[in-house]
Amino acid sequence: MADLKYRRWRAGHVCIVTFPLTFALTFAAGCDPGQIGAAGSGSGEDSSGSGPGGPQAACGGTERIFAPQRRLTRFEYNNTVRDLLGTSLTPADQFPVDEIAGGFNNNASVLTVSPLHAEKYLLAAEALAAEAVARDLSGLLPCDPAAVEGRVEEEAACARQFVEDFGRRAYRRPLAPTDVDRLMRAYEAGRTGGSLREGIEVVIRAALQSPKFLFRLELRHDLDGSAPRVRLDPYEMASRLSYLVWASGPDDELLEAAEAGLLETREQLAERAREMLENPKARLAIVEFYKQWLNLGKLESIVKEEGSFPGYDDELVAGMSAETPAFIEHVLWSGDRKLSSLLTLPVGFATEPVARLYGVTVPPGSTTPQLVELPPEQRAGVLTQPAFLAVHAHPDQTSPVLRGKAIRQKFMCQEPPPPPPDVDLTPPKGERGVTARERFQQHSSDSQCAGCHQMMDPIGFAFENYDAIGAYRTEEGGQVIDTSGEIFLSDDMDGPFVGVRQLAEKLAGSEQVRDCLATQWFRYTAGRFETDGDQCSLGELREDFSGTEGDLVELIVATTQTEAFMYRSAIAAEEE
Repeated sequence: MADLKYRRWRAGHVCIVTFPLTFALTFAAGCDPGQIGAAGSGSGEDSSGSGPGGPQAACGGTERIFAPQRRLTRFEYNNTVRDLLGTSLTPADQFPVDEIAGGFNNNASVLTVSPLHAEKYLLAAEALAAEAVARDLSGLLPCDPAAVEGRVEEEAACARQFVEDFGRRAYRRPLAPTDVDRLMRAYEAGRTGGSLREGIEVVIRAALQSPKFLFRLELRHDLDGSAPRVRLDPYEMASRLSYLVWASGPDDELLEAAEAGLLETREQLAERAREMLENPKARLAIVEFYKQWLNLGKLESIVKEEGSFPGYDDELVAGMSAETPAFIEHVLWSGDRKLSSLLTLPVGFATEPVARLYGVTVPPGSTTPQLVELPPEQRAGVLTQPAFLAVHAHPDQTSPVLRGKAIRQKFMCQEPPPPPPDVDLTPPKGERGVTARERFQQHSSDSQCAGCHQMMDPIGFAFENYDAIGAYRTEEGGQVIDTSGEIFLSDDMDGPFVGVRQLAEKLAGSEQVRDCLATQWFRYTAGRFETDGDQCSLGELREDFSGTEGDLVELIVATTQTEAFMYRSAIAAEEE
């Protein structure tokens, strides 16, 4: 109480930051093709010692399942406060950018809390609390604020009920008595010399700066530390489900299901996940995985040479940014939900600028993506959409290297090793009458380059029908483009092909690609790389995904059936 009053610096304004963020900060923390590694692992194997589809460790229920405490990402924070407060504010847009590890920005190893985070959390909490009580105080409270205003005991009873109800959703579990007491002290600090409204505002500020809000805490422990792992408690399970499917906190219905013991069995978890996938919130959350997997977050920051691509403007970029999410939603919620469709379906979702790039028409002035049929000989799923093609290209020309590398990393889970330190990485300049295949010929003739580039360039050349912003072409510099390619060192795709459609069909029929996508999804949803203790779960996830012929929705549901989702390593009581 003394600390809270000491921080009272202006009538009705209290900065409550010390106790939560001190706690929160404690969580901060020459090329040989034979070296090709699993993407994200930096070695020739994944972190378990077996690549996608490889042998599994024995599954006996004794595996230790690593589950680090995870800070909310900017995306999760905005979603969570939206659902918690009904706000349209997106304060996390002003937070430091979440670092990327293994292709995703939710890896717990890099989700630290810096002094700048602490400052931004304070500012966000102040803005959100002020907006919430100004917009709809009566909607927040379990009482009529006008009816109890000035009646001290009735105000306090109303505030306590609000603390318990709001705190339950903010902390994603019923509050412990110490939590209630702490938030009631915050209320009293704001109410003293102020009003009921100011007291509630301070409660919201305090809750939004607590590690129990900012982190997805899982602290259930094994009392003697003898068990290798423990089952998540019902509220931890509700939180995992909600962030898996919605990228947001559990709602009242999900918390009530936890309280009623309805999140205990595999069948209950699967049924609940399927119900949650019908909520519109799921679309935004699930699409975020695909945007990160395909590197589409880079689209808004890349530049293209104006002289070469005069049509590349903000309107086109906005349309490109909107297309792939709309396409993914179409496949998962309106289509057959299959990976094969994601890779081969010849449709687009075009605004007017994107339609011009495709050479098709949409109603004039279309600013929302319109479903359009595209020539199947020219377009095949996400790989031929302008967003993917533009991100994996240079400002002034295409890049067989970037496009081929993306296929290796994202679809095959193979990581080409870095080039030797003395190699010039400047792409060869485009010349009139010279194709990209000819410009990059040095990669196959130079012994320093050939070993690694044979993993990327022969795949990347298949994309040469698409320029650096994704427009289709058949000639470059007056020469007919050769889109023949070949895959080497795969599990089940080795051999030649011509063009992206044939490449997409190879990928769509590959068990290696299905296993890789399951692995990428696991890494994203777990917020970490796989370990030895995950091999049973990862093996089951791959097997289930393959058994459904690549059903992308069932991949989400199958995640809830894994032991990596339901358990984590035990924490002895003295470790907390």
